[in-house]
Amino acid sequence: MTEWKKDLVLHRMQRAEETLQDARILAGAERWNACVNRLYYACFYAVSALLVADGLASSKHSGVRSLFNREYVKSGDIPKVHATLC
Repeated sequence: MTEWKKDLVLHRMQRAEETLQDARILAGAERWNACVNRLYYACFYAVSALLVADGLASSKHSGVRSLFNREYVKSGDIPKVHATLC
């Protein structure tokens, strides 16, 4: 993996972690809609990092979901029970 790709994967995973921390804060304040929004984006950033690491990418949310489903769920790498919302 190139240094540029490593940096991009690291950046997206850092965004995922920060966004997950935001979701925890919002949950503590019982701000459920905002919490769910942050959880969605935390997953989006993490899956985007995974795709980049494997040489895949999409600029659209629907494309990220589709690639995740095709590459990891349908292949059996991620059990369907863990990806029911994808």
